[in-house]
Formats: sequence, structure tokens, C-alpha cells
Amino acid sequence: MDESFIQTMLLTFKLAGVTTVILLCIGIPLGYFLSQTKSKFKPIAETIVSMPLVLPPSVLGFYLLLAFSPKNGFGAWLDETFSLRLVFSFEGLVVASVIFSLPFMVHPIQSGFSALSKSLSEASYILGKGKLQTLYSVLLPNMKPSILTGIVITFAHTVGEFGVVLMIGGNKAGETKVASIAIYDEVEALNYGLANQYAFTLFAISFAILLFVYMINKSMVKSEFR
Repeated sequence: MDESFIQTMLLTFKLAGVTTVILLCIGIPLGYFLSQTKSKFKPIAETIVSMPLVLPPSVLGFYLLLAFSPKNGFGAWLDETFSLRLVFSFEGLVVASVIFSLPFMVHPIQSGFSALSKSLSEASYILGKGKLQTLYSVLLPNMKPSILTGIVITFAHTVGEFGVVLMIGGNKAGETKVASIAIYDEVEALNYGLANQYAFTLFAISFAILLFVYMINKSMVKSEFR
């Protein structure tokens, strides 16, 4: 098997894995907050979270490119203060992927929290448990399907990203060249054999992941009714 193919696929899954872990840490508190808050600013927060669903990836990628560029204020500050350049780097891909895939993690988790009975929290408080302990020992264990759905959809979505990663990361082999970019390159070069290898691998893995999620969720639902 071609060494560049293995390198590209490993980089793709590394990006998806890192992005998913970060978004899980963000998605749980944010999903909980959005499911519980009655603030008048809640629609604004939900709109911001959901924007990547309706924005063309090239639009989001363009504005992130401007923001992260060392020639602009924020990018220059990152470069001067932390010696961090997010444009055309793996770190930049991670930041862009976290922003672009945010709703795919937050929405399932928010829905999971909203579907839980309030009696679970009330019973936990009566037993003397605090909010944080109730969240992690009572609520989260009762919404495993929602968390699993968020994890898998986020991972699969990140694996298939194209527009945002192209704008932010460019096409640096071994650093920012992920599978979706490689497919585009090989098609442009009329190398359909290798393009098919990338495409079929992504298709097969995405299918297997989704099938696994549906099977796990189905078994969880069955176990709850036994």
C-alpha cells in the first residue's frame, strides 16, 4: 500500500479523533447549559452554535483564514505572544474543525439532556448530591445513546470535511493534507485509481461507524425496556 496513502489516512483520523475529544469536553457543558437555561439570550447562543450547519464551508473557512492570518490583528497576536501560526498548520485544522463540527456534538447532547425527566435531578438533589455530581453520576449515564451519537457523527463529519480544511490547512503532505483533499488532488491529476482508494476507504469506514452506532443504540433501547 502506498506510504502517502497511509500517512494521509492516519492524519485524517488523527484530526477527527482530536476534534471529537475536544468537542466532547465542550459539548457536554454547553449542551447542558442550553437545555437548562431560560435566558433571553438562549436563541442567540443556539444560533451561533448552529451557524456551521447553514454556512457554506468556504465562507467559514475564508473568515477563519482572515482571522488566523499573521497579517491581521488576532493572528499577529497569536504569533507574537505564543509563536502560534494557525494558518496552514495541523493546529489550525483542529481549531477550524472544532468550530465547523460544533453543532454535530452539541445538538445530540442538548436533545439528550432535554429528554431526561426532571425527577432524576430532583431525586439526586434530595439525596444531597450537588449539580456537578448529579450531572456526571446521574444525568450522563442516562443519556449514553445521545453522547454516542454526538461522538460518532462528529468524528464522521470531521473525516469528510473539505472546504474548511482546504481554506485553513492548504495541501501540505503529512501536516494538513487529509483524505478529502487527497481525493480532490488525485481527481485533478486524473489518477482515478488512487482517488477511488481514498473515497472507498472513507465510504467503508463511515458506513461501518454509522452501522455500529445504530446497532448499539438499538441494543441500549432494548435493554432499557427489559
